Amino acid sequence: MFRNIISTFIYVLFAILCHKQANGALHGSTKKTVHEANKYGPYLGLVIPNLFEMNPLLNNPNYKSTNLIIDYAGRRFRFGKIYKKPVILVMSGMGMVNAAVATQLLLTLFDIEGVIHYGIAGNANPNLHIGDVTIAEYWSHSAMWNWQRYGDGPENSLPFEGEGGFTREIGYLKFGSYSEDNNNNDNLLNNVWYQAEEVYPVDGTPEQTQQTFWIPVDSNYFSLSKQLEKLKLEGCINTTTCLSTPPKVTIVQRGTSANIYLDNAAYRNFLYNKFNVSPVEMESAGVALTCYQQKVPFITFRALSDLAGGGSATSNEADTFSGLSAENSVLVMVEFVKLLAGYNRKLLNFVW
Repeated sequence: MFRNIISTFIYVLFAILCHKQANGALHGSTKKTVHEANKYGPYLGLVIPNLFEMNPLLNNPNYKSTNLIIDYAGRRFRFGKIYKKPVILVMSGMGMVNAAVATQLLLTLFDIEGVIHYGIAGNANPNLHIGDVTIAEYWSHSAMWNWQRYGDGPENSLPFEGEGGFTREIGYLKFGSYSEDNNNNDNLLNNVWYQAEEVYPVDGTPEQTQQTFWIPVDSNYFSLSKQLEKLKLEGCINTTTCLSTPPKVTIVQRGTSANIYLDNAAYRNFLYNKFNVSPVEMESAGVALTCYQQKVPFITFRALSDLAGGGSATSNEADTFSGLSAENSVLVMVEFVKLLAGYNRKLLNFVW
């Protein structure tokens, strides 16, 4: 009898623990807190890659914390206001998967009207400089590849090419073209072909996908962001350490993301010449794809911290100016939120 009671107790306890941990479902006080928080929405969701990019916002005088924090599934959601606009901050961590997971959790848990992603980035555009804040109209994931076998070329079909499969329409990188021996364009690594992402629209038919390579940011957000181009940015760390070229806010056509820290001039030049991309980094496309699939407005502000792979007098000073770049990305983001909040007066720090 005693053994049966103990066995039953252990079984029930095990079932309770498994139920509480299963599938990351909301339970108890967390579920109640999320429900209460959503009464004060909708919110702007701010997805931020790392702590050194979040800290300038936490210290910004225009950000007011409400002291509400919800920890869930390894993420911390911080609640506050920017110019009276309710916001939720979440740190994604490095890489596409982290960015997509953090964004999806944000959209699943909370009443979100739109998503803003900001931070620093490498630069593929030789016409831009450290400290510039880019606002790209389109984003792509540029590490979805079909790697072609040696001996095949552009005239050969790719495996599974066809309806809904791989494609040769976007373009390819030929490794042999970057050999030190200019007389030999052959290389065992051959070619990689860029591929589109499979998108599952929230209003589409389940298990039926769309192919998308260039993901547009929200057109209204993008149009509004053009008002920021005259915003004055920080150009100095202190009285003796300044950028040689004053940084600016600039509208660019394209940015791209991959789970690759790009510090190679040859590949940087390829991306710029092939796709006309400016910011290159590791998270924005994850945010973009998630929001695009969920039909949620989004925009990204990325401040350039270095010319990827070097090439100018200041190109290797990312360690020196990355903090300044992070500050500039926050400055632009905050001023954009001011516009969303309906402030019609001239923006502070503008040069007219």
